Amino acid sequence: MKKQSTFLAVFLSAMVALAGCGSSTTSSPAAAPAASDNTFKVGLEAGYAPFNWTQMDDSNGGVKIDGNAEFAGGYDVEIAKKIAKGLGKDLVIVKTEWDGLVPALTSGKIDAIIAGMSPTAERKQTIDFSDNYYKSNLVMVVKKGGKYEGATSIQDFKGAKVTAQLNTFHYSVINQIEGVAQEPAMDNFPAMRVALESGMIDGYVSERPEAVSASSANPNFAMVEFKDGFKTSEDDTAIAVGVQKGSELTGKINEILKGISEEERTSIMDAAIKNQPAAK
Repeated sequence: MKKQSTFLAVFLSAMVALAGCGSSTTSSPAAAPAASDNTFKVGLEAGYAPFNWTQMDDSNGGVKIDGNAEFAGGYDVEIAKKIAKGLGKDLVIVKTEWDGLVPALTSGKIDAIIAGMSPTAERKQTIDFSDNYYKSNLVMVVKKGGKYEGATSIQDFKGAKVTAQLNTFHYSVINQIEGVAQEPAMDNFPAMRVALESGMIDGYVSERPEAVSASSANPNFAMVEFKDGFKTSEDDTAIAVGVQKGSELTGKINEILKGISEEERTSIMDAAIKNQPAAK
């Protein structure tokens, strides 16, 4: 018994000494959680100008993309910066494919989705949304000088090859056009612009800011606004911040959004359309 007690005493003394020697190396990892708690991680695809895009530097307020040499800019990024500042946190942009945004949010990889996302009834089953931070109308992007540029009704697109982005309500409204040739949905807007340029499609459904962006960036494109347009719900054409179900961020974000006037939101969008890289 005495030998065991002596051994234990020596062992414990050695452990204390080792802990003392290692204190300088263990302090840094321990501080990591505190640093991460002060970040506001925002997911967006950085490919939906003028809401969000990818650029190679920090010009016009661009924010570095996490784990990437690129930067993100656009309307969503400017709104995200204001929200992060209001929360007293450091903004981190996490570039994420559109289909991966909701899974990234629900799994905790990001704190919020600020990506031109509409608070549809289907999405509300999985995540919560803030108040709206933008509202837009649905339009069509077509070839300039083509047979559809002068359309005033969605029914003028009878027989046209039309598509929209995958897993968006944009794609679901195409069947409101009688006799339309609804093409398979595409992953992103750059892909749809290429398809339109090449003649694979006659037009794609979009929101007005993106259509202004597309027609500004490419002189071969035109935006068609309708007198007799798509029938949509209020939530479909609104844009809001996505957060986890029951998140305490919802109320805080709503308070911050209340402080951004309509005039300021319009000014931010106008600047985003002007500053988008493709428009230069």
